[in-house]
Amino acid sequence: MVSYKELGFKNTIKMFEIALKEKFAIPGYNINNLEQLQAIINGCGETDSPVIIQISKGARDYANQTMLRYLGQGGVEMANDLGYNIPISLHLDHGDSYDLCKSCIDYGFSSVMFDGSHLDYEENVKITKNVVKYAHKKDVSVEAELGVLAGIEEHVKSEEHKYTDPEKVEEFVKRTQCDSLAIAIGTSHGAYKFKVEKEEDIPELRFDILKEVKKRLGDFPIVLHGSSSVLQNYVKIINKYGGSLKKAFGIPESQLRKATEYGVSKINIDTDGRLVFTAMIRKFLTENPEVFDPRKYLGLARQELTEMIKRKNEEVLNSAGKASLIV
Repeated sequence: MVSYKELGFKNTIKMFEIALKEKFAIPGYNINNLEQLQAIINGCGETDSPVIIQISKGARDYANQTMLRYLGQGGVEMANDLGYNIPISLHLDHGDSYDLCKSCIDYGFSSVMFDGSHLDYEENVKITKNVVKYAHKKDVSVEAELGVLAGIEEHVKSEEHKYTDPEKVEEFVKRTQCDSLAIAIGTSHGAYKFKVEKEEDIPELRFDILKEVKKRLGDFPIVLHGSSSVLQNYVKIINKYGGSLKKAFGIPESQLRKATEYGVSKINIDTDGRLVFTAMIRKFLTENPEVFDPRKYLGLARQELTEMIKRKNEEVLNSAGKASLIV
């Protein structure tokens, strides 16, 4: 067992406090490997943005839980070495059991999510409450979820979208004592978020639900999952160089900016990062068939992801320049 404080991470309490006050969203960027982490540290460091580094159950299985813990710690030390004075949280994304959440807490995570959206309401409350009880003893933050997002991302799958019922949020937060709440207002997982023919046909998020939730919870951190925009320039690159992503559309960035004005304090972005990596690697290897050094194509993908993160922080999440308000 190790405390997240020993590893240099921060819990999300003060991050959310400042985000709510200043009306910006903390980025939740997912990692699976070294290059993604380096891009996140550089992108957030160069824009002076707080960041929540997210690790899914699938990432743990892929990269090994011990390796990821030290990788995350290396990210903190990398930031310090480069002079980036930014708060960094290590977060379990979509934890699907009490045991998984407990294991991550014991391994030095500063924040965990228990996703009980697939359970009935009472079971969701029960397990979330137990996770919170254990986490708070270790000063670890807990994100919960109420409502169901459609789409597919790793082990999180749902064909139907169930919007969050605003009438239940007050009771849920009070009974579970969670520190932030992920809600369903029309975002969804994966690269195929909407069954539409073209980008302009994407429906607007349910801001009426978001505003009602905000009205009932007041200054309480709201989280949006499934919020990648499925950036079309990278989709086009993937398709040009041998890929086959058809009718892949995401959440317009204008809608995400609007969400931050209505109290959304954390926005999760995973698919966009995957698209960037895949696009750059496909393009590079097609154009340079003689190259077999992974550092060449992974380095290019890392730099492109860094630039995407910087732009997201500055133009979409409004988190750029806010780290200094927190540390």
